[in-house]
Amino acid sequence: MRLNMSRLDVYKNKKVLIWLPIIAGLIFLFTPTYIELYHIFWSKDEQGHGPLVLVIALFLFWQKKELFLKDRELTGQSTLGWSLLFISLIVYILAKWQYILVAEVAVQIPILIALILITSGYSVLKRLWFPLFFLIFIVPLPGSVVDAITMPMKIAVSNVVEMVLYNFDYPIARDGVILQIGYYKLLVADACAGLHTVFSLEAMGLLYLHLVKRDSFLRNVSLAMLIIPISFVANVIRVIALVLITYYYGDEVGQGFLHEFAGFVLYGTALIFIISTDIFLQKLELKLAQKKARRAATEESDIDSF
Repeated sequence: MRLNMSRLDVYKNKKVLIWLPIIAGLIFLFTPTYIELYHIFWSKDEQGHGPLVLVIALFLFWQKKELFLKDRELTGQSTLGWSLLFISLIVYILAKWQYILVAEVAVQIPILIALILITSGYSVLKRLWFPLFFLIFIVPLPGSVVDAITMPMKIAVSNVVEMVLYNFDYPIARDGVILQIGYYKLLVADACAGLHTVFSLEAMGLLYLHLVKRDSFLRNVSLAMLIIPISFVANVIRVIALVLITYYYGDEVGQGFLHEFAGFVLYGTALIFIISTDIFLQKLELKLAQKKARRAATEESDIDSF
């Protein structure tokens, strides 16, 4: 037993020695990309979720660290891994050369997949699918896509905010995405109701689904799809809060600390809605299962009586 344990420790130490230069290489390769990503995208309010997503993804990988130290049969798998790594590195070099930051960030996912195939194999890759998938949320969205979707979303949020406050007898009017309440004019910015907000809330919702580990595929898909309207409602609540703060306390208060605090309100509200929706779907699923069981019991009873 001691001999087996010592062999296992030796093998783990060997795998650690394999992964240390790989991690060092990844840090060396992608540090300039992340510095550029921070200065261009993450320093803005709309994509401030990027660093948090990266930290969460790294933590999810760290939770699975034992998988990287286990022995695996890699026949044929390392060949595919090396091929994928070679192609991905070429794409990274071309993206770096042409200053295509989106491609620079996105290509790290196939590079990680290739490294896992080379060192650990398919079985480990399947166990690490969620951290790899979660990295998608650090990839900056193309500006043309953001602009095309964000403006209709901002108009929709502005329209709902105007309608709600008008029905509560507030002196509010709207011109596109500009809301005027009393003496104040407020522009509904991208950070308040844009595609990036939906993107970050979707990341939060999928992380919640991963952590609670629901068995029902239909329930998981339903909740993932419902995150989109949930984020819309959360954005409406955030804008209403900012409009009312400005109306009662002035523009300085509305655009100061409370404006930043409203971001936490947005994510807190969305999380409450996500958990509440999950509980509702659980009860609905349970009720349908009980109804189905009663129907089956009734049919079985009718057959016995016959």
